[in-house]
Amino acid sequence: MLFEDLSLSKSIQKAVFEEGYLNPTPIQEQSIPIVLAGRDLIGCAQTGTGKTAAFAIPIIHQLHRIVGSTKKAKVIRALIVTPTRELAVQIGQSFDTYAKYTNLTQLTIFGGVSQNPQVDALKNGVDILVATPGRLLDLQKQGFLDLDHLHTLVLDEADQMLDMGFINDVKKIVKLTPKNRQTLLFSATMPIAIRELAEMFLQDPAKVEVSPVSSTAENVEQRVYFVEKTEKRNLLYHLIKNENLSNVLVFSRTKHGADNVVKALRKKDIPAEAIHGDKSQNARQRVLDAFKNKEVGVLVATDIAARGIDIDQLPFVINFDLPNIPETYVHRIGRTGRAGNGGIAISFCSKDEHGYWKDIQKLIKVDVTTVTDHPYPWHSGSPEATAEKPKNSNRSGGAHKSRKSNASKQNKKRWY
Repeated sequence: MLFEDLSLSKSIQKAVFEEGYLNPTPIQEQSIPIVLAGRDLIGCAQTGTGKTAAFAIPIIHQLHRIVGSTKKAKVIRALIVTPTRELAVQIGQSFDTYAKYTNLTQLTIFGGVSQNPQVDALKNGVDILVATPGRLLDLQKQGFLDLDHLHTLVLDEADQMLDMGFINDVKKIVKLTPKNRQTLLFSATMPIAIRELAEMFLQDPAKVEVSPVSSTAENVEQRVYFVEKTEKRNLLYHLIKNENLSNVLVFSRTKHGADNVVKALRKKDIPAEAIHGDKSQNARQRVLDAFKNKEVGVLVATDIAARGIDIDQLPFVINFDLPNIPETYVHRIGRTGRAGNGGIAISFCSKDEHGYWKDIQKLIKVDVTTVTDHPYPWHSGSPEATAEKPKNSNRSGGAHKSRKSNASKQNKKRWY
């Protein structure tokens, strides 16, 4: 299928073509006709699948038909709610790109910066508003925005809004909008709370799922190291130095943990930075730019902050802490091996995380290489880390001697 087969306005087709896009991605191909038909939609898709365009393009098409070249005062007709400032900025940029040959205007609002420019823009009127929940409710309470004319509401990265404690805010936002709105909900995972949210606020939604969450990229080499919890930092340094790793994205479960990993690496003269919710917007952007420009070799991130990271050629992902939600593992390692490039995903598994690793294996159903030849294995109790360990292993780390772990054949049933 080509974009021109989707019956989009010429203005949008021109903008899409100038970006070099001829064929819609699977989620775009499936979602755009549904949104154009006016139906509510549940999209199960992760970052990197093209989902922003999957809702931005049809929304622009709809609003362009409604607004046209009218000179009337602009009112908010589309609202996109997303959990982080980075994602809000990216979504806003996408709307600017695809709507550049229309009369539509968009505004992106988020906290951590002065509200005055945002308030001034709202007073001048906008068609499309991209917002984080906190700043949106704050400005609404102050009487600076009106959602009575809303046509389409998008709840993006719903599972991350749940993780960040925004669900009650989202419910408040939805209640501020007209009941006859069109509602689109996108989420990488579908925990019970998100399903309940969808049932509460969506009317007979169509459901689209692409790149099943249990699938991992074929061109990503996966390795697991069974390591004592207290030795994880030493193992990380060992791999970076002995394997000459650079452009490494390291995942930590907590903000505090991310900061501690950075401190430990810096003590070893490894340039490292952390990115998480406690960092200011400007600080996060500086760190991300430094990483993209290869001024910083190691970026330590929490899952929430990583949703705003979009890097095509990322060679290494390291799970310093295993996620307690198996689907999150798939999303993490999907950061590497993009656009046809190869990648390596390394996971550290301590004894208290072994249950998490078993759940991950059940989900992905892929043989993952267990690296047994390293300096910091479990002291006892792990068949993966001890039974297969070579008697005369080179504990300095040289060439890896490894075996394949057998992943379970059990498959997780999709919620719908």
